[in-house]
Amino acid sequence: MSHWEIAGTLTPVPAIERPDLLAEPVAEALTELTATTSEPVAVVEIDPELADTAEFCATYSSPLSASANCVVVAGKRGGQFRYAAVLVLATTRADVNNAVRRRLDVRKASFAPMDEAVELTGMAYGGITPIGLPADWPILVDAAVADSPELVIGSGSRGGKLLVTGRLLASLPGAEVVDGLAR
Repeated sequence: MSHWEIAGTLTPVPAIERPDLLAEPVAEALTELTATTSEPVAVVEIDPELADTAEFCATYSSPLSASANCVVVAGKRGGQFRYAAVLVLATTRADVNNAVRRRLDVRKASFAPMDEAVELTGMAYGGITPIGLPADWPILVDAAVADSPELVIGSGSRGGKLLVTGRLLASLPGAEVVDGLAR
């Protein structure tokens, strides 16, 4: 896509051209992903202090309705921790206590602690993205995210944001589109 409506005041470039704006696991995954898909993936450089969604949108004139947040959720079953990435629009909240808990098949699901999420993903807190996560994690994608033509997501780093399509996110390895994932 040569023109991203959601870029606001930023200038997007193909993500593989700026690996310095990506966490290492994201850069590696994008190299593989761009070889197998025709879906566009762009990156924009941002001030790391403005990586949080609301600040990013306000500063760079990107619509909040086109931002998706990725959170790491954990639960325990039979002494084993189970993790998942949950992707919902920034204007909604993930239904961790019902939809996510049922999908993980655990008694209780909650957001993974920040240091644990950072260590397990190899990404910066506030920049965690579904691209480049551990291969055995399910990526739960809210149906509204999958249906979005353009989205802003993290790049694994606080110094960049990825511009992607919902179709790309729904096609990631391990991705499952879930109706009712967000409230």
